[in-house]
Amino acid sequence: MVQPVEGGVARVVTDLVRDQLRDGFRVAVACPEAGPLSAELARLGARVHPWRATRSPSPALLGETLRAARLIRRVRPDVIHAHSAKAGVAARLAARGRVPTVFQPHAWSFEAVDGITARLSRGWERAAVRWTSRVVCVSEGERATGLRAGVLAPCSVIPNGVDLDHYRAPDDTPSPDDAPLVVCVGRLCRQKGQDVLLRAWQDVRAAVPGAHLVLVGDGPDLPALRACAPRSVSFTGSVSDTAAWYRAADLVVLPSRWEGMALAPLEAMACGRPVVVTDVGGSAESLAPGHAPLCLVPPDEPDRLARAITHLLTNPALRTVLARQGHEHVSTTHDVRQTARSIAEVYRDVAALQRSEHRERISQ
Repeated sequence: MVQPVEGGVARVVTDLVRDQLRDGFRVAVACPEAGPLSAELARLGARVHPWRATRSPSPALLGETLRAARLIRRVRPDVIHAHSAKAGVAARLAARGRVPTVFQPHAWSFEAVDGITARLSRGWERAAVRWTSRVVCVSEGERATGLRAGVLAPCSVIPNGVDLDHYRAPDDTPSPDDAPLVVCVGRLCRQKGQDVLLRAWQDVRAAVPGAHLVLVGDGPDLPALRACAPRSVSFTGSVSDTAAWYRAADLVVLPSRWEGMALAPLEAMACGRPVVVTDVGGSAESLAPGHAPLCLVPPDEPDRLARAITHLLTNPALRTVLARQGHEHVSTTHDVRQTARSIAEVYRDVAALQRSEHRERISQ
């Protein structure tokens, strides 16, 4: 069960379903029909069940949960895997522990909100532990964030993986004589921090006058970002395949305010490109050993971000070394096939535990 149906969560689900089908799993996915995810999963051979649900919290939650409950009764899954906050709420309320339920937050919902909404979100996650067979976190940082919030569910840390056959390094590297190109791939929203990158960009341009920035993606912040962007910044809108943009880049930047473990830096490194990321969630864990001093900056600090970008744009030899090491790191530790195998092991564990508990109740 998944909502949202675009961006990194959709890519994670698509890659996971592809490998599960390849390994002989019977896969049924409940997701909204809007967006490309539903059609792509059907093309892969999954059974796709339309599930009407909004991305954000709303009074529609009751209806979303009732529709989820009807789907669960109809499909009768052995294991439910709920991706992101909305699916996590609806699936656990609908199943209430009767079916082994794995929840993967893809960054905790309470990181995205403040005040009473954040308190309510933390309270829900603590209470929902009773209906959660396993939480899957994509990084130790994400797991630690949950623990600090009092979410004490059994947890497995399984880092995100990428399709190494698709996100592969090109045969050549960008020419150092060309104007440097910086690429940021992500939903245009507060979480991804493109507004911080635009504030940093004026200092980057002062130091590297020919540099150009491309923001790849769409989202609610597009009008505001476009309104304050200089001519050296371009917007692509939504793209179906980001690999070409990674390969065109001299440097890939993701200035997020919160993450579990973002896919974009992993995909960029798989394509043989160096990255600069902010120190949130599992970002440090996604980098190659030794890269943090050069490639990791605090969130919401445009000055520090500008200095890191400028340093790498003005050192092409260093970028080449970082790109090679990053590619080797992702190839050995973030293969999506290993991620799928680890998820499959979680499914087997929670299903076996449910069967054991059922036998124990019968014998009493």
